[in-house]
Amino acid sequence: MREGSTLPIAVQLREGTLSIGDAFAFMSGLYFRGKLAYARAFTRDDAGDVDPILVITPTRGLMPARTLITAGLLREFAEVDIASGGSQYLRPLERDLASLAGRLEEGELVVLLGSVATGKYADVLTKWLNDRLRYPVSFAGRGDMSRGGLLLRSAAANAELEYAVLRAGVRPRGPRPPKLTPL
Repeated sequence: MREGSTLPIAVQLREGTLSIGDAFAFMSGLYFRGKLAYARAFTRDDAGDVDPILVITPTRGLMPARTLITAGLLREFAEVDIASGGSQYLRPLERDLASLAGRLEEGELVVLLGSVATGKYADVLTKWLNDRLRYPVSFAGRGDMSRGGLLLRSAAANAELEYAVLRAGVRPRGPRPPKLTPL
């Protein structure tokens, strides 16, 4: 966000052509980059005009990954700690989850590519999406970097992961899997 930066992402931000998905992938590194690549590879976009990839934000609920953002919005996001579960985070998220739950057609599922080991996402999502909410089984026991690497590899190999229902109050845990082989 530094004025005069010549980084391509900084130029995009100044020109108003940076999407929230690409901004979060830059700021979060491997994990979000993996989430975005995986979601782009396996999300069915039948409508075409509606972005089915949604990003959980600190203050604006769910935002389509293609949404263009501003430096002001990034500053707004930086002021809120989502781990505290405050109303600035929860109120817009619950509003959007209620809307999403009402729009889902019979048999449509939602896959959470975020952390399933903490309640900041899982608890509020299961409240609104119930058994329609899924998570990649292979996330159990993995840290952020390992999940990001797994998602990038799966997208590149066109190999969709296996999903399980994410149940309210249940934290999927498992033994730490072997490290991914370096590429």
